[in-house]
Amino acid sequence: MSTPIYHVVGSYLSPYVRKVLVCMDLKGLRYTIDPIAPFLGGDEFEQLSPLRRIPVLIDGPRVINDSSVICQYLEDRHPTPSLYPVDIGERAQARWLEEYADARLGEVIVAKMFYQRGPKRFLFKEATDETAFNHARDVELPACLDWLEPQMPADGFLLGALSIADIAIASFFRNAAFVRFEIDAMRWPRSAAWLQRMFALPAFARLAKIEDTIARVPLPEQAPVLRALGEPVSAETLGTTMPRKGVMRLD
Repeated sequence: MSTPIYHVVGSYLSPYVRKVLVCMDLKGLRYTIDPIAPFLGGDEFEQLSPLRRIPVLIDGPRVINDSSVICQYLEDRHPTPSLYPVDIGERAQARWLEEYADARLGEVIVAKMFYQRGPKRFLFKEATDETAFNHARDVELPACLDWLEPQMPADGFLLGALSIADIAIASFFRNAAFVRFEIDAMRWPRSAAWLQRMFALPAFARLAKIEDTIARVPLPEQAPVLRALGEPVSAETLGTTMPRKGVMRLD
C-alpha cells in the first residue's frame, strides 16, 4: 500500500504547525501544504476550523483539527517510528508535557510575545502591548524555564527516546527565538543544551532554514517564496487578504 499524501493547512511560522511537520518528517510522510496564517483564513477555512486555528489536517474526506489530535492520529496510522513512549506512565507524562507546551508556553510565547511583536503590529496595525510583552519575557517565561529545568536530561531527550514531549516544547522555543529570546545557559544549562540538541535534528534544522527565509516576508506573499524553495505548496488556498481575528481572543 502506498503512503497517503496528507494536506496540511497552516503557516510554517506556527509552533503548532511546526510540531505536526516535524512529526511527519520523522515518520517519512508526504504532504501538501496551504501555508496560511489563521488570521487570513476565509469562510471556507472557518468551515474546516470553527475556532479559526491551525493546523488542520485533511486526509481524504476526513478533517482533523488541533495539533495534539493530529499528531496522535498520525501516530496511530503510522506507528513506526513511534513518537510516544511505550510505557503507559511515560506516555501519560509525554502527553502532559505536550499539553503544558501547547497551553502554557502557547500563552506566554505565542500570545504575549510572538503575536505582540508580529501579527498584531504588521497584520492588524495595532500597537504592541509592551507591558505584557516585557512581563512575559522577564517573569512568565523564566518561571516556565524554572519548572522545566529540573526535568531536563543531562543528555539525550526528556523521556529517553525522542518523543512528542521534546517536539512540542522545542517548537515553542523556536518562536521565542523570533522575538530575540534565548535561554540563558548559565541559569538553565540543561534546558539550553537540550534545545541545542533539538534544533540540530534534521527535521528542525530543515524547517528553520525555511522559517528564516519567510519570517520577514508579508504573509500574503509567502506562498511563492515557499514554492521557490521547493516546498509542496498547494495550488489552491483557503487564505484571503483581509485579516480577521479568531473566536478565541488575543489581546
